[in-house]
Amino acid sequence: MKSLLKKITQIVLRKNPNNLLDLCIVGLGNPGDKHKKTRHNAGYDFVEKLADRLGIKFKNVKKLDALYGELAINGTTIAIVKPNDYINNSGKTLNLIKKYKVKSLNNILVVHDDMDLEPGQVKLKDSGGHGGHNGLRDIIGLVGNDFMRLRFGIGHPPKKNETNAWVIKKPNPQEKHNLDLAFSKALNLTDQLISKDWLLIMNELHSK
Repeated sequence: MKSLLKKITQIVLRKNPNNLLDLCIVGLGNPGDKHKKTRHNAGYDFVEKLADRLGIKFKNVKKLDALYGELAINGTTIAIVKPNDYINNSGKTLNLIKKYKVKSLNNILVVHDDMDLEPGQVKLKDSGGHGGHNGLRDIIGLVGNDFMRLRFGIGHPPKKNETNAWVIKKPNPQEKHNLDLAFSKALNLTDQLISKDWLLIMNELHSK
């Protein structure tokens, strides 16, 4: 009987909107010092800057296998997340977020690097494919693709066969400058991110 009551309680809690996030922002990247500030860690880098702006502190949450910080602001509960596993295994944390923290994938924004955009470009996208990004590939394979993406350009390597080495290296000074400008553009839209005003964000980012 106790086991049954426990299961019922867990189900009720998961269905209770007051215990779920209005928005979960997940930055993709690779953990560890050697991967800091590399092209592939643009997602990590942005959500760290966003957390600083909002005064959110990360803590390790084993249940999500991620670094996690939460904030209630203007009646909206948001969280910023950095998966603990390598970027190619990002789907595990997204699956746990889907299970425990959000009502649907529509409440998730994934932030990631994108080789199809040049450094300095940042665009917002609703659902779609993985575009060759292995982190997105893993996420889509586990939870589907019905989530928003904030894409930061890192550009293509000079040669196609240098892709793997390209993404795990740090950008050159000019690329870093441009990437920082893209971070600033997106950070200037923090209020719109929190309110999920996706159309306005698209208009701001895509028209410049």
